[in-house]
Amino acid sequence: MSIIDKAIAAITPPESEEARAKARAKAEKAAQPGDWLSQILTHHREIETQFAAVKAANDPASRRAEQKKLGLLLTAHSIAEEAAVYPALAADHQVGHAELAYQEQSAAKMEMGLLERVDPMSQDYMDKLEHIEGAVAHHVYSEEGTWFTKLAESASSEELALVTARYSEEYARYMDTRP
Repeated sequence: MSIIDKAIAAITPPESEEARAKARAKAEKAAQPGDWLSQILTHHREIETQFAAVKAANDPASRRAEQKKLGLLLTAHSIAEEAAVYPALAADHQVGHAELAYQEQSAAKMEMGLLERVDPMSQDYMDKLEHIEGAVAHHVYSEEGTWFTKLAESASSEELALVTARYSEEYARYMDTRP
């Protein structure tokens, strides 16, 4: 982690586990079975699980394999959100949130690319991975706690159906899970 990253982390400490749990519960309450938000919540959980798998890997090849799975999940998820959900946020008068979300996801992709250049068994690797994980957790907290729940409450049923269809399509396209 760079000196700048450390300074930013010191100034803006992460949300508590309790705050994250409350945000997740709020989003789960707003989600409908099979809708865009329920899919996103599932993907958020999968990403969290995959971060743990990368950390738990105990040799370079296994760690790189788990890192590759994490990168695939993060990219598929971000592309689907960027194509379907963030335009809906902008249409819902949340342009600032949409723009910030794009920036955060772009930064995470860049950091994942930089992670590939670090010895997977080094402390530098673990520090960078934890920095990425913290940034992703903060991003998820913002989405689940306010941005997406506001969208779920205020958008029309037609808009939400469009978001669900587009999110599903984009995620499946990237993950190649189409029927």
